[in-house]
Amino acid sequence: MKKIYILPNLVTTANMFCGFYSVVLATQGRFKEAAFSVLVAGIFDALDGRIARLARATSSFGVEYDSLSDIISFGFAPAFLVYQWSTEPLGRIGLIASFLYLACAALRLARFNVNSATLNKAYFQGMPSPIAAGFLVSFIIFCDAVGWYQGRSLSTVAFVLTILCGAAMVSTIPFPSYKEVSWRSKASFGYLMTGMIAVFAIAIEAELMMFSVLFTYTFGSLLIYSLKLIQGRAPKLQENKPPVPIP
Repeated sequence: MKKIYILPNLVTTANMFCGFYSVVLATQGRFKEAAFSVLVAGIFDALDGRIARLARATSSFGVEYDSLSDIISFGFAPAFLVYQWSTEPLGRIGLIASFLYLACAALRLARFNVNSATLNKAYFQGMPSPIAAGFLVSFIIFCDAVGWYQGRSLSTVAFVLTILCGAAMVSTIPFPSYKEVSWRSKASFGYLMTGMIAVFAIAIEAELMMFSVLFTYTFGSLLIYSLKLIQGRAPKLQENKPPVPIP
């Protein structure tokens, strides 16, 4: 049997628990806490792969386990949360919107597992599921902070955002990953300053700025891609490497 490394998989398990706990909180009507639980799951998701690489503890088991955890934390949990929070009054179309989001998250994760070896590391193919989930749940926190309470208009906006996030995940639109940024070069100073400003803004007013940062990333990525597409300079997602055969 192949090795199963403990530390990175424990972090992945923490990610899955946060997604599960978010569902539990949503059933109790504690929507803001459920939203924060999904965001904490995103932190664990960002850590597990880095811990595995630093500890030289990467494995095919860890990759598959991470994907299964992600479908709970960034697929089912946000879909269920948004439905319970706002789209349930819309009836069947609210239910369908949440299910479509879940299905798109599953498709996006499956496609990533198949294509990741041949993709350009500078971009994600479609909106990453943790960012899509973060976008939706931070919107819940944002609405609570500004006092936008339940109503037909809020349910409609939540419905539209759910559909758009699902569509963005399964699209082939390149979203910047910033994995290829060389943090030792002088050219990265701008990225450093942008990151520091975002961190300070979130620390000062987290409820408002988390959604603002994710909104800026999402629609900024779409705007940049549209401009490059018009100019004929759209980035290539494939690196022209032969696909890795599945054992």
